[in-house]
Amino acid sequence: MLHTDMATGSRTTATTAAPTATTGPVAPAEEAAASGSLPGAEPCDVVTVPARQGLEAVDILRRGADQEAVGPVLHDGSCATLGFLVPSGTAEAWDVPGSACTQSDGRGFRVPAEPPVPGSGWLLPPADDTSVTDPAALRAALDQAARMIEAADNCR
Repeated sequence: MLHTDMATGSRTTATTAAPTATTGPVAPAEEAAASGSLPGAEPCDVVTVPARQGLEAVDILRRGADQEAVGPVLHDGSCATLGFLVPSGTAEAWDVPGSACTQSDGRGFRVPAEPPVPGSGWLLPPADDTSVTDPAALRAALDQAARMIEAADNCR
């Protein structure tokens, strides 16, 4: 998974992962089918954020009026990040500071039944009728989460 270097404030807004299952979450259609993608799952990109902000965003999305706004979410404990699965093509316009969006680049990455990255796990696992997270709802939740975290940190 991608992660942001919080010490320097650097970030990547859109990257294309290598097409192998061992180097990232993007796999060719054949590998995705062999690895157990959910039937009928839509192609997706992955928005990666620091775990603290991502957990706040999950709470915001789940408390919202449309509780189905949040789709599958990966947790990568070794990098302390969360990965939100979003529709393919999201990376082209993703510009949220402190996050990264990895594009599938049309190579067929689908919502997998098992976490696609060794050492990661599902915070919110996919189901047979799983839809990915709406990028606009995620953007708003991440913005609100960042404001909440900043306010909490300034109260110390």
